[in-house]
Amino acid sequence: MSIKSINPYNNELVANYNEHSVDDVHKAANLGHQAFLNWSKQSFSERATILVKIAHNLEAQKHELAKLITIEMGKPIKQAESEIDKCVWVCRYYAENTAVFLQHENIQADAYRSYVAFEPLGLILAVMPWNFPFWQVFRFAAPALMAGNTALLKHASNVSGCAIAIENLLTQSGLPEGCFKTLLVSGKNVEHIIAHPHVKAVTLTGSTGAGKSVAETAGRHLKKTVLELGGSDPYIILADADVKKAAKLCATSRLINSGQSCIGAKRFIVVDAIREAFEQAFVEELSAAKAGVPHDSETDIGPLARSDLRDDLHQQIQKSIQAGAVCLMGGELPQGSGNFYPVTVLTNVRSGMPAYGEELFGPAAAIIPVSDEEQAIAVANDTCFGLGAAVFTQDLNKGEALAHAIEAGCCVVNDFVKSDPRLPFGGVKQSGYGRELSHYGIKEFVNIKTVVLNKI
Repeated sequence: MSIKSINPYNNELVANYNEHSVDDVHKAANLGHQAFLNWSKQSFSERATILVKIAHNLEAQKHELAKLITIEMGKPIKQAESEIDKCVWVCRYYAENTAVFLQHENIQADAYRSYVAFEPLGLILAVMPWNFPFWQVFRFAAPALMAGNTALLKHASNVSGCAIAIENLLTQSGLPEGCFKTLLVSGKNVEHIIAHPHVKAVTLTGSTGAGKSVAETAGRHLKKTVLELGGSDPYIILADADVKKAAKLCATSRLINSGQSCIGAKRFIVVDAIREAFEQAFVEELSAAKAGVPHDSETDIGPLARSDLRDDLHQQIQKSIQAGAVCLMGGELPQGSGNFYPVTVLTNVRSGMPAYGEELFGPAAAIIPVSDEEQAIAVANDTCFGLGAAVFTQDLNKGEALAHAIEAGCCVVNDFVKSDPRLPFGGVKQSGYGRELSHYGIKEFVNIKTVVLNKI
């Protein structure tokens, strides 16, 4: 069976890849386990040397790798290059900090000496999505490898070229054979990989449905999981907000990756007193964004990654309009080739509409009017998701209080949500569990071992 990579800009075939067989998967898992036995014995300094080399090679190959991202999933080239830059950052961050993060933690108890050690688990399976095909992999791989684990990557099928490029880059950088292996397999075969006895844990970034499936399989085999799933991030704009600055930041967040980001702003909960002013400023900001050829450095918005994703988004928009939402801009399928969707803004969005309760994965925004702060919090939490959130107000005390009231893994006041290697990242509710990044993330895939010493 072959796996196809399709250029979303023109829907032309990029490449065909042969799927790995069950035997290939077993060989990779066995090799990954054998590699772990040696890699886990390396010092932090020895591992860091290789991670620094990986960062160097990412920088050196940035333009070629960014072009590959753009070809396979349509990300505007300037954003693709920024994605590679962020991968460089996360590699260097863990190269510099892991020895401190995973040093023994001494705890005074009844024994002569007692402490907590952080030891690697073994071979970890990463099931990764197409929307940030390098960043999602490296934000897992950098801490996992530095902790002494080895990894198998099951990437989204439409970015198989990126998956192969990542493995090649790591190998070129001196990572020992077997420490990282890309598996080109369909989603239905993930269950068999999870079940392999050498696979000790699984991390997945993707849809809530995919997360439930992986968690169910991992649970049957008692394998630990970390899940970063969908989001429908609420951005609350209060009456005292700087409307123009809020509109600019909200527009930036909504259009990141052409709107295909789990932590992109989705639901704009606006207090009635400033709703009209916000709508006007928001539409002006969004209208200024340039859609076009993703390889053009001036392009802000590229095509959606797949045609079915565009169809799903359009259906959500049309159903919401039919239910009473008002379309301020966009909402119509464009003519021509490619999976482009116009920047769309709906207002008067209410409970029961797809734009209210579902994740809009594309350049579409839902404005939900509320009368006051209390109703804003109720609407923000009226969702099955809980990934990120933001509040816009000139009163930082009020903003901080609302940040604590919103059910999410991250809440930002007067800015948009973005991941940062120094800060933990993850969600609650149907947005998943566990954390990536910072010292919390690297400790997800270690054995937190208690060691107690007594004199005889």
